[in-house]
Amino acid sequence: MHRFLVVGLLGAVMLAGCGGDNPLSSNATSSTGSSSNGNSSTTSTALAISGSPATQVVVGQRYTFQPAASGPSSGALTFSVQNAPSWTTFNSATGQLSGTPTAAEVGTYANIIISVSDGTSESALPGFAVAVTEVANGSATLSWTPPTENTNGSALTNLAGYWINYGTRSDDLSEKVQINNPGIVTYVLSNLSQGTWYFSITAYTAANVQSAPSAVASYTVD
Repeated sequence: MHRFLVVGLLGAVMLAGCGGDNPLSSNATSSTGSSSNGNSSTTSTALAISGSPATQVVVGQRYTFQPAASGPSSGALTFSVQNAPSWTTFNSATGQLSGTPTAAEVGTYANIIISVSDGTSESALPGFAVAVTEVANGSATLSWTPPTENTNGSALTNLAGYWINYGTRSDDLSEKVQINNPGIVTYVLSNLSQGTWYFSITAYTAANVQSAPSAVASYTVD
């Protein structure tokens, strides 16, 4: 069954100019948050690794899993993996498992185990499986409001289209779709595998001046 979600990526024209002769304007505001423990501090002495890897990927889509790990501040952490799929690469410095399967690699890859070591002790995630499929049934409907002004306040007259950037990590939106019609303000992304997906949009002019990306929205396909 297809799943749909309207993601208001650009509900208030969340596009900021990126410079150039004809940058795009933005009505959006952004904010950052921070938290503090006041004067208290904690020191972790136990080695730990955590994370929830996606268990499905579609042929031709990039798979990425990045675990989080912590340990004694004096110990350098190194990662290792067992039973990694042949179509993936593994970064022993960060623990990232990533790759893009082909049609020849359809199947289920079981008992993948990622571990972290500080040279004295080791901690591991539970074994997990990744299924490579030909198609997936997840969908997300994206909607946005186009920009109407340049950053200098003048009317925007040469808006040419949009780029939809998406992926399974908020900092790795490597999948792209080009919308070369500025009148389109809704688009359905289909064939999304299970897991959490992240989306952002940039606009561009006829002179190929691109805006800064919109805020990132997310959607979890069950």
